[in-house]
Amino acid sequence: MIERKPLFPKLNRMLHGADYNPEQWLHRADILNEDRRLMSLAKCNVMAIGMFSWSKLEPQEGVFDFGWLDDVIDKLYRDGIYTILGTPSGARPAWLARKYPEVLRVRPERIRQLYGLRHNHCYTSPIYREKIKDMNTRLAERYREHPGLLLWHVSNEYGGECHCDLCQAAFRLWLRKKYNNDLDKLNEAWYTTFWSHTYTDWEEIESPSPIGEFKVQGMNLDWKRFVTDQSIDFMLREIEPLKRLSPDIPVTTNFLGGCVINYERMAEHVDIVSWDSYPSWHEPRPDWQTACHTAFVHDRYRSFKPGQPFLLMESTPSMTNWQEVAKPKRPGMHALSSIQAVAHGSDSVQYFQWRKSRGGSEKFHGAVVDHSGHEHTRVFRDVADLGACLERLDSISGTVVPAEVALIYDTENKWAVEGADGPRKPNLSYDQEVLDHYEPFWKQGIPTDVVPMDRPLDRYKLVVAPMLYMLKQGTAERLEAFVRSGGTLVLTYWSGIVDENDLCFLGGFPGPLRKLAGIWAEELDSLYAEDRNSLVMNEEGLDGLTGTYSVSLMCERIHAESAEVVAEYGEDFYRGSPALTVNRFGDGEVYYLAARTEQTFRDGFYSRLATRCGVERVIRADWPEGVTAHVRTDGIADYIFLQNYSDTDQPVTLKELLCDLEGNPVGEKVLLSSYGFRILKRERQV
Repeated sequence: MIERKPLFPKLNRMLHGADYNPEQWLHRADILNEDRRLMSLAKCNVMAIGMFSWSKLEPQEGVFDFGWLDDVIDKLYRDGIYTILGTPSGARPAWLARKYPEVLRVRPERIRQLYGLRHNHCYTSPIYREKIKDMNTRLAERYREHPGLLLWHVSNEYGGECHCDLCQAAFRLWLRKKYNNDLDKLNEAWYTTFWSHTYTDWEEIESPSPIGEFKVQGMNLDWKRFVTDQSIDFMLREIEPLKRLSPDIPVTTNFLGGCVINYERMAEHVDIVSWDSYPSWHEPRPDWQTACHTAFVHDRYRSFKPGQPFLLMESTPSMTNWQEVAKPKRPGMHALSSIQAVAHGSDSVQYFQWRKSRGGSEKFHGAVVDHSGHEHTRVFRDVADLGACLERLDSISGTVVPAEVALIYDTENKWAVEGADGPRKPNLSYDQEVLDHYEPFWKQGIPTDVVPMDRPLDRYKLVVAPMLYMLKQGTAERLEAFVRSGGTLVLTYWSGIVDENDLCFLGGFPGPLRKLAGIWAEELDSLYAEDRNSLVMNEEGLDGLTGTYSVSLMCERIHAESAEVVAEYGEDFYRGSPALTVNRFGDGEVYYLAARTEQTFRDGFYSRLATRCGVERVIRADWPEGVTAHVRTDGIADYIFLQNYSDTDQPVTLKELLCDLEGNPVGEKVLLSSYGFRILKRERQV
């Protein structure tokens, strides 16, 4: 049963705020006072503090100063602003690195890094773990009962790896545990007989290195898994004193936009998922394509905690200084991109940062308060207007995105695809492949979850699994059960190739999926960038989808076994062989797409499949390219977000009765301004 579950019952509203770094302004009481006035004008109700404050909280080893933080949190709360309190492990002070050099990371080339930047610490170091445990214990003891404490923010953007002796020893222990202390099992999993790389002693094993071994795919995968596990273990050490001393305060950590480590697994250990979103708007490509990519990541992180909102922990109200071209957001884009996050399940819009720094590498990064220091800027007005808008959306906080489609995106599969040494260089671009299959659902306004391959699938009607190269144990059985019970599954070329250790399946591809797909994949043709083949639909087509479509990059030559042929190749020596098949399996269907197709085909294909599976669009409506619609619901009412990602006004023709948030009926024609949006409401039928 769908119901509204706010993340923070004591606040029970959309969060609006920013990363606040008052330690940069402790010498300017006038600025700190002005900040609170401006926060009120901007309709902010939360500030994230402390992520980069270690050198102010502990200026010397064992010498602590929390007085300034007390003052800031107290005054914010008196002004109605809650605190997300960060732990400072993401950027350690200089005294710590100087006295304990073991806390600094060692690069793959076995060179220890100097002090500097951020994320330059070893997750294995006992000293670093003890120091952050002490700091977090003090923070929890001091602030656990503060009424303004809303959420613990652990560290900052976990990622990176260390190759020091401590990590090498930890890696070997991790391997011993995984392979039950059996070196023969490890050699078998890593296929070390190739190139005479058999290990005869655990101490011979080192992490992958460009000056050593980096071509054993099984080792590379296990190293990435170890780095993820070690990062999680470090995070759990950070969380322990917080949970022990303040069990009622939830914990989050802010994820990055890419697959630095396996965030799917890390998310299991936090209460709330949050992430930092920095799209490159206004590039040469259309903004709607950037919006589609951003929506994909929103949906991925939302799907980490099914049935629960996530938090947009960082974004920029203007430009991002570290991008190749630092374009400010055009009028309307700040509100639109923020509302996009809300439409896909976020219960917050937060920024990095509140006030621009005077110095440092991000002094030109967009912020709510510019160097001018006042509210009379376009960016500040945009933020204040959005704050007022979010205040009207409090009833949407805690609602969910009702998805009947799942797209499988798996981090370990990505690692395997991109480390496979073939069949193309550069690699097959797993991210782009999955995004290509996500785009039709985004354009058509069909809610979609983005899930790893080991997620239960019984809640969905349609599951799309692009390039499922690696199959973890139990995946084939899970997909079979889904289809047998009436689900529809789409598989693509280069699926069912290897197991969890990157060892190829014997007996024919797609390995354990062969019976399910009803095909045998004999060989793969890699095309040059300028080459094309064609996919020719059979005369009867697929629910009206007919014609000829261009295919590129990869063409798999397959043989239909129990499957029916829906389309064939039009050129080359495999002309006339199957390019698209469907296999009836139990009460469901499995489609196998043997080539990378053009977007026009995917749009038509998934539109037919959605209808065939009974998957409905958010609303019955017509809209042009660049416009989309998404929905959140509390089970009683649906909140529909119409969004226009073009720089011209765009019409939407509604084919059902909808109301605005005040309950007033909306006519058939809705005009969305450039970079504009409308939020509509529909009562559900009981």
